[in-house]
Amino acid sequence: MAAADKGKKAKVAEEGGSPSPSPTASPEFLQSISKLQEIQDELEKINVKASNEVLVLEQNFNVLRKPVLVRRNEVIGTIREFWPTAFISHPILGDLLNEEDRKILKHMSSLEVEEAKDVKSGYSIIFNFSPNPYFEDEKLIKTYCFNEEGKLSIMCQPIKWKDGKGTNGNGHDKGGKRPYTSKSFFTWFSEAVKSDGRVDQIAEIIRDDLWSNPLRLFQEEVDAMGLYGEAEGEGDKGFGGGNEGAEEDEGGDKEEVEDDDDKEYYEEDGDGEEEDIGEDEDDGGTDADADEDE
Repeated sequence: MAAADKGKKAKVAEEGGSPSPSPTASPEFLQSISKLQEIQDELEKINVKASNEVLVLEQNFNVLRKPVLVRRNEVIGTIREFWPTAFISHPILGDLLNEEDRKILKHMSSLEVEEAKDVKSGYSIIFNFSPNPYFEDEKLIKTYCFNEEGKLSIMCQPIKWKDGKGTNGNGHDKGGKRPYTSKSFFTWFSEAVKSDGRVDQIAEIIRDDLWSNPLRLFQEEVDAMGLYGEAEGEGDKGFGGGNEGAEEDEGGDKEEVEDDDDKEYYEEDGDGEEEDIGEDEDDGGTDADADEDE
């Protein structure tokens, strides 16, 4: 018996641990555990109160954010392909897209994340789409709900794919090319609760990263393509857009250039070249005066 006890102690020493308390603990030990439990219960009450107050505070700030988010969406609406560009630029979300997904995402017009009035109850992720050749839906919505016990449930609807389209491997690229085989991001919209009952990482990234600051992601993509330098002075609202402002200038017969207090006027001659009218008249007057002096 003594040899067995020595063997157990040696094993504990090798593992770097310490012997567990004796089953017949002393009154002092039991009293300490009881006091510790009381303190832990007190801390738990404070934690619950803090959590509730944080939720109330978050709800109040959501009210303040709402009109600002509306203004942000209005400005984003003037930038062509803003949300697709920001989505693709994300280091994780972008890798979830196959070739066909990227084509579909080009038709995404806006993104919304709607928090429940009671923040802890959940939120909805809404992808808005313009009319497109892939599906009938104008909105793809996935809602995450939590009950009082914190158990997660997900509400989502299958996408109404048009004939020949979808994420089941039957879709083909234009021209009857071979079907795309990699998993589509759009299957996420109809996926149910994960086996471990947690919100999936995609939802968390969209809510906490993409929705929180899409401008950062958009700028990273634009910077990588060097489009800021090209867009300066073109007056184009779009991402990689055209030259509407330049076309209007070319369509006019006369362009006024103002330099300090002097004004010069330019007019196109028959060959499409610009002729400086103001300077010629001045030069002509000077030459005539010179002839008279002679």
